[in-house]
Amino acid sequence: MGSFTDHNDLNIILTGDEFLIPTNNDIGAHLPETDGGHRCTYLCGNSLGPLAKRSKSLVLEELHVWGSRAVEGHFKHPYGREWMDIAATVTPLLAELVGAQEREVACMGTLTANLHLMMSAFYKPTSARFKILCEGKAFPSDQYAFASQASLHGYDPSEAIIEMFPRDGEFTLRESDILDVITQEGPSIAIVIFGGVQYYTGQWFPMKAITDVAKAQGCICGWDLAHAIGNVPMALHDWGVDFAVWCSYKYLNSGPGGIGGLFVHEKWETSKVPQYAGWWGHDPVTRFSMPPKFSPIPGAQGYQQSNPSVLATVSLFGSLQIFKEAGMMGPLRERSVILTAYLESLLVKSEFYVPPNAVSSRYPHEATSSQIQELPPAFTIITPHSPESRGAQLSLLFLPQDSGVMQNVFDQLLSKGVVGDERKPDVIRLAPAPLYNTKLDCERAASWLEEVFKSLTKHA
Repeated sequence: MGSFTDHNDLNIILTGDEFLIPTNNDIGAHLPETDGGHRCTYLCGNSLGPLAKRSKSLVLEELHVWGSRAVEGHFKHPYGREWMDIAATVTPLLAELVGAQEREVACMGTLTANLHLMMSAFYKPTSARFKILCEGKAFPSDQYAFASQASLHGYDPSEAIIEMFPRDGEFTLRESDILDVITQEGPSIAIVIFGGVQYYTGQWFPMKAITDVAKAQGCICGWDLAHAIGNVPMALHDWGVDFAVWCSYKYLNSGPGGIGGLFVHEKWETSKVPQYAGWWGHDPVTRFSMPPKFSPIPGAQGYQQSNPSVLATVSLFGSLQIFKEAGMMGPLRERSVILTAYLESLLVKSEFYVPPNAVSSRYPHEATSSQIQELPPAFTIITPHSPESRGAQLSLLFLPQDSGVMQNVFDQLLSKGVVGDERKPDVIRLAPAPLYNTKLDCERAASWLEEVFKSLTKHA
């Protein structure tokens, strides 16, 4: 393998020591004993961020308060984090990450539940304007939500949902194609809703441009920010986005199944009243007086239904403290661009790399099974090359498709201590996150990938 040299040449404070990264032994890697106790090459923060040491400490503190104060922890808290106001610890930080006012943000629920709440508030189809425009191959939970919302209003999802797919031979959507469809179909579109960063390809959609054109056509514009928050800078308020939803267990490192969040632009405060009210969305001044009539908190927080999980919220808070100390998205984005470009530069030097525009000619879809067996294993990168069109993630498509190459590579990488995310049948996603990954991680991943491919061809 040769030696690896870390690079601390970035003009930014590295915060990798703030996180508990599994060791090679922890993940069952098959490496020499001297490497077993070293941290693994964890490039999977786009799926689940690692545990922040502060999050662990905060959760343990809350467990202590639960044990020593019980119900009194809601009102008298030894660390000043009264449970009845626990969301206030993270709301300002979330607002800063998405470019919003605090009253436009609520830390609550989970992503798909929040998506349904937002669509129930904003999807008001008419006989003329009833369609939902989204990217093709959106995250399945989004697809299910869109279809169920269309069906709830009496529409056939196959007619109500417009899915946009890349052109033949391409892997991502062109901005011009998206804007053209909005312009052409605008009078029939009720909601335009894309993922800020597409989960599969890693494409960062032109959020401002899409929002501008959607609004010009009279459409509601919403965003699923699961792969965008904590990954790319945003300005939801200034862009005039109507609503957005997100989870927090990816780039925000809140832990598996962590608490979600939503954004509602302030322009909707007086005209939108939550349809599915709950007591935590009620005016906190009179909440514990238990009045029979709902009086919503103005803005996004009026959509809260139940009190948020304290353990989940402080776990998120621990990670967000690190974001704040690192300077939030400005310096983190700068470092992210450098890291992802560095990983890409190493990958494209591989003898097994195929440029995206050459895939269809070298690995044609119409090839027979016997022809596929004769094709050499290879990979391409389906994430856009331009930093303006991607976040931290690079999605590697393994070739020939449907041949089992991806699974073989994934398993061998894991045995070498490289943790990515597999998307069957043919994609591995690698995401060097700026809070804890380094150039050394990029070098290890690229070098081991090369070794794995050499072993595949040696035994072919």
